Amino acid sequence: MLKEGQFRNPSGCAVAGVIDRSGGKMSGQGMIDAIAVMHDRSNGLGGGFAGYGIYPHYSEFYAFHLFYDGKSAQTEAETFITRHFEIVYSSEIQTRKIPTVTDEPLIFRYFLAPLPQKLSRSHLDEREYVARCVNRINARIDGAYVFSSGKNMGIFKGVGYPEDIGRFYRLEEYEGYAWTCHGRYPTNTPGWWGGAHPFGLLDFSVVHNGEISSYDANRRYIEMFGYKCTLHTDTEVITYIIDYLVRRRGLTLEEAAHVIAASFWSTISGKEPAAREQETLLRRMFPSLLVTGPFSVILGYTGGLMVIGDRLKLRSAVCAQKGDVAYIASEESAIRRIEPDLDRVWSPAGGELVIFELYDRGGLAQ
Repeated sequence: MLKEGQFRNPSGCAVAGVIDRSGGKMSGQGMIDAIAVMHDRSNGLGGGFAGYGIYPHYSEFYAFHLFYDGKSAQTEAETFITRHFEIVYSSEIQTRKIPTVTDEPLIFRYFLAPLPQKLSRSHLDEREYVARCVNRINARIDGAYVFSSGKNMGIFKGVGYPEDIGRFYRLEEYEGYAWTCHGRYPTNTPGWWGGAHPFGLLDFSVVHNGEISSYDANRRYIEMFGYKCTLHTDTEVITYIIDYLVRRRGLTLEEAAHVIAASFWSTISGKEPAAREQETLLRRMFPSLLVTGPFSVILGYTGGLMVIGDRLKLRSAVCAQKGDVAYIASEESAIRRIEPDLDRVWSPAGGELVIFELYDRGGLAQ
């Protein structure tokens, strides 16, 4: 039997996403059906989903999802949480037994509000305070992993084929305006519950197909700003790069994309003066955050989805639309599994970003 690392699938991993731009709710069943079509892109070592708009009754609170290796890790993490947050509600995340999903950790959910006095004394804005608490738990509490920490959204992931992970978490019982999902085929890193995609921080979630050959340079740079890559896979660093560029440095998503998948210098030199000046500045400001290697990435965030691929288009991505609903997937067949009659289908060019957002983003929790 071939073991992980003995066989390389050059197009392995599957990604998919859907958003109803009118804000209409969809159950997680559609994403389960879509990712199941791409079953052969996975090898059973990781699958996961992110849903947006799934916690309307707790939309003003941060929803932490945690894995625990055991009760001692849970006790230590909950002690830390209660020192920094008010716990509005907590529970074990409800799952169902799936024969192919085994060795699951303890999986808990907490809806949290930062303690006002703690937040005030920290001299941080609220989102930075929460992000630092997430990093603290993941880096310093052995056996505890915060794998989701946004408002009115949640990540659900584990070891197994993605369609089985979706059924394990009973995602057909959740409804959201946007979903992403991932089927993993790891070739260089272990298959374990924390290493499955999506990776998240606050409301950002990332699913990724490919390999980050620039990982070491990206990781060394981003860790200078307080981030800690603890989950043993290259995709984690993309989430932190996006958070750093967009939330902490104030770049737009388009500008962040020009950093991550920057055009070749020869391409930049041929652009109009304004675009040439902007892209040149971004490349010179953040050279260590250029992501190289084959990749296609779907970013989920409050109110939208973004897809971007490497400059040479070494990993596939297909976009489609039907009325108010937009779709992204590694294969067109996955999209047509949930919507056979599409208005438009296209493949973005290498390095081209595509953004789908709600028509009305007002009132959404950040």
